[in-house]
Amino acid sequence: MPEAATLDDALAPLLADPSRSAVLLDVDGTLAPIVRHADDAHVPEPTRVPLIAIAKRYGLVACISGRRAAIARRIVSLGSITYIGNHGTEILRGGATEPEVDPEVVDWGRKVRAFAKGELDRDDLLRRRVRGEDKDVIQAFHWRGAPDEDAAEAVVRKVAERAEEEGLAIHWGRKVLEVRPPVELHKGKGIDRLLEHTPVTAALYIGDDRTDVDAFRALRAAVAGGQLEKAVCIGVRSDETPRELEDESDLMVDGPLGVRAVLEALAAG
Repeated sequence: MPEAATLDDALAPLLADPSRSAVLLDVDGTLAPIVRHADDAHVPEPTRVPLIAIAKRYGLVACISGRRAAIARRIVSLGSITYIGNHGTEILRGGATEPEVDPEVVDWGRKVRAFAKGELDRDDLLRRRVRGEDKDVIQAFHWRGAPDEDAAEAVVRKVAERAEEEGLAIHWGRKVLEVRPPVELHKGKGIDRLLEHTPVTAALYIGDDRTDVDAFRALRAAVAGGQLEKAVCIGVRSDETPRELEDESDLMVDGPLGVRAVLEALAAG
């Protein structure tokens, strides 16, 4: 873990000049509590209240999600901010109705979807209650809440093997496998696109999973390259916290309630 900081110390660069600061947030496990079924996720109203205030004061506010950008917007229920979806492949800007999609991955969508359709029809996945999630160019296989999670994970690992045999890329999350196009695709890439023409000097990112480490690294690279003056990377602690997240966070907060406390500090400062 980088040099430890108090929350007040970490937020000071953003509070000093909100109009030139970016607040970047993961959704599931960060703003929205992890739930048994992904479709039930939502951001609680007490978390939305400071987020709405932040959206009015800070130069850039965006949610960065592994879900499709439109789904992330539905979960957060705030249309005025920007959403980066599908781990950086989509940008849905505030007020827009259609996302900007990275053209490099568009052509892979059909092959990834066809693979997932065939897998989800398999008897072993149906029997183990593995659930699919259509993220367009990314297809996810969830086993959280399955009657026997260990057995469900075992059949999902077979899915991963078959995906790699088909030349597709895989990524493991918290009780989820994602099958992806075999191109560079991560939250950091989406953040790079977002910051490219955005005049901010400080940026905060908060996230809870391995995919959020890429976002941390993108912000620190922006500082190293002179695009940002300060990056703050906050990890969200849970009973499934990846070691990589702890190692690369400036500080950790406890679950979505800890994230809410950060948002309240930003809104009140």
